[in-house]
Amino acid sequence: MHAWEIFQSGGPVMWPLLGCSFLAVVVILERTMFWFGIRRGRDHRLAGEILDLASRGDWEEVRERTENSCDFVIRVLVSGILHREYDMGRAMEAEAESQVRMMQRFMGVLDTMITVSPLLGIFGTVLGIITSFKMLGMTGIEDPRAVTGGIAQALVTTAAGLGIAIMSVFPYNYFNSRIEKAAHEIEKYGTSLELAYERFLGSQGNG
Repeated sequence: MHAWEIFQSGGPVMWPLLGCSFLAVVVILERTMFWFGIRRGRDHRLAGEILDLASRGDWEEVRERTENSCDFVIRVLVSGILHREYDMGRAMEAEAESQVRMMQRFMGVLDTMITVSPLLGIFGTVLGIITSFKMLGMTGIEDPRAVTGGIAQALVTTAAGLGIAIMSVFPYNYFNSRIEKAAHEIEKYGTSLELAYERFLGSQGNG
């Protein structure tokens, strides 16, 4: 049996399931490219250098070193440095929230596809069973082939819904783990920057 025949045997519920699979694939590809770009843009060495420069108060050097950086940690640190005379902590927190929101983009869509797809599969199963019983009542047991169409519809939609959810849940959990790791890195470097700035202020006071 060809793929199109299998699709048709699933009944009308296969169309929304096809839409769910399309959305899931698009989001997974988009997020994969996003995290690939994040990985390419990371610069752990530069982040350490910024902390060292901040402890010495060399703000002009920080500006020059970070001018073309697309590292999300660097952006948070620079935001704190730019607002160091007002509220470094709140500035970094605001920028961190902005960066995390970018990382969480479309994750709600993927989560919805994971939840809705099996439910649509169950809905198709119920419709298939209803069709089977209806045909059974009309033809009796003399013609079992009239009943198998509804059973096939029930099985195909269930398998399709579960397949979409299974396909989506692994990248969904992976992306969430990357978000948690990124948030932890932001918090770690942000705390380190505040401590470095306090050392600089202390050295200025002693001087």
